[in-house]
Amino acid sequence: MEGTTPAAGGAITQAIIQFLILNIPILARLKDKELKIIIKYMNLIEVVPGEIVFKEGDTGDYVCFVVDGTLDVVKKSKTGESIVISTLSKGGSIGEMAVVDELPRSATVKARTKSTLITLSQENFNYILAEHSTIGVKVLKGIARLLSMNLRKTSTRLADYMLPLS
Repeated sequence: MEGTTPAAGGAITQAIIQFLILNIPILARLKDKELKIIIKYMNLIEVVPGEIVFKEGDTGDYVCFVVDGTLDVVKKSKTGESIVISTLSKGGSIGEMAVVDELPRSATVKARTKSTLITLSQENFNYILAEHSTIGVKVLKGIARLLSMNLRKTSTRLADYMLPLS
């Protein structure tokens, strides 16, 4: 990815804090002062249309929050065909599992439009957990809520496609 810029500077920081408060469910329960701490460990990046943010199978070591733009989440089918399984826009997040587990990326993420992302690396998240445990636990709970919600949606979709057992 191009254009990695530390997110800890003056006006940008306040704008990012406001964005995080209003748009990112994982961070919704953090107070302003907690966001000011966590923002020090985040980066701001820009990607251009067609640019790959990360590939399925790559080692995952950061989560992304979409500030603006549109990203496609693409998964390979059994036949090798690339299928868009989700589209993310402002307020979306991708790669949450990467800060929790150490497994390869489960999908490819590609910019559909010019996009601005905020990233939090696994290393920085681990530091937050160690040095600012209250903040880290709130973020972990936010990730757990999001993953739980996604699992519920997936279960519902799966039930819609399965034939009843008789």
